[in-house]
Amino acid sequence: MKYLDVNDIKRIAVGATMLGAGGGGNPYVGSLMAIGAVRENGNVRLYDINDVADDWLTVPSSMMGAPAVQLEKFPNGIEFQNAFRVLEDKLGKKVQATFPIEAGGVNSMIPIMVAAKTGMPLIDVDSMGRALPELQMSTFSLYGHSASPMVVADEKGNTTLLETIDNNWTEKIARAISVKMGATAAVASFALTGRELKEAGVAGTISLCHKIGTIIEELNKYDATEDALKDLLKLTGGFYFMSAKITDIVNVTKDGFNFGTTKLEGINEFAGVKATVSFQNENIIFKVNGEVFITAPDIISMVDLDTLRPMTNEDLKYGKRVRILGLPCDKKWQTPEGIEMVGPRYFKYDVDYHPVEDLYDAYISSVNQAIY
Repeated sequence: MKYLDVNDIKRIAVGATMLGAGGGGNPYVGSLMAIGAVRENGNVRLYDINDVADDWLTVPSSMMGAPAVQLEKFPNGIEFQNAFRVLEDKLGKKVQATFPIEAGGVNSMIPIMVAAKTGMPLIDVDSMGRALPELQMSTFSLYGHSASPMVVADEKGNTTLLETIDNNWTEKIARAISVKMGATAAVASFALTGRELKEAGVAGTISLCHKIGTIIEELNKYDATEDALKDLLKLTGGFYFMSAKITDIVNVTKDGFNFGTTKLEGINEFAGVKATVSFQNENIIFKVNGEVFITAPDIISMVDLDTLRPMTNEDLKYGKRVRILGLPCDKKWQTPEGIEMVGPRYFKYDVDYHPVEDLYDAYISSVNQAIY
């Protein structure tokens, strides 16, 4: 067990934004809520997954809805207290620990706030190893765990208890409710025992976010930005695809999601290369000169050219200079069931998933041909 203080929270927020693949909600809003809760209630206890008792009842705390809306409508904290209370009444048992459902800007911060306000432990685990747009897109689903009973709550005090036939129906119904609640709402779902969490979760996600954030926050200790980038790629097993400027962004909010495409033109050694990133909350497809080189469930992350600070899709602006990184997903996703659930064909792209590490050499060859 360790304790998370304000500096830890800031670093976790940065790392979670990188793993969030452009989605997961606004890290600034999320970190403000978490920091405020810690300053008011004290540092949060972070437990390694192996130190969690098998019979604990654990529940992730998260937001559902369009990330762009959270910039204007962010939670006040009571939503999660209400959601946990309703879920506890249904299950007849107290929730003993919480954790992030995904690695994403706001959704990695929400459980820290909840842990600080309730005094319960935070567990170093999540159910994705990244951020993904739909509720059923969880390693818990791969292991046959139900998202319901599930509670959806808003800042006004409204709560809805769902009991559904499967996780796809949970997503559809909860999404419709969140739209009516203002396109974003608080969620308590996937109530698991400690034993179930150890088997089905992605262990160490919060610690990984902290390590990523530490490299970026301590960039001034490096002789050059490229040296810090090398450490980031070594830590994550990732690949540096290109540096580029943003030339256009198409973004629309529909049915509780942000959909869009970011257009890029290569700069520096990548001059002459044109690329696009398509997203549904999170980045799903990365194309260079019309050819696909990264797809979900691998992580497509945009970071600032000079500072390496990762950005959500709501942060992107015309003319911004960025680097495109491709990070491998957790191995739990690289199964036939995982690819069916979160691969490119689920998002209606007519391409097969290939691991980013298998496509990188072909990408370098393609880029060299385009440049020379």
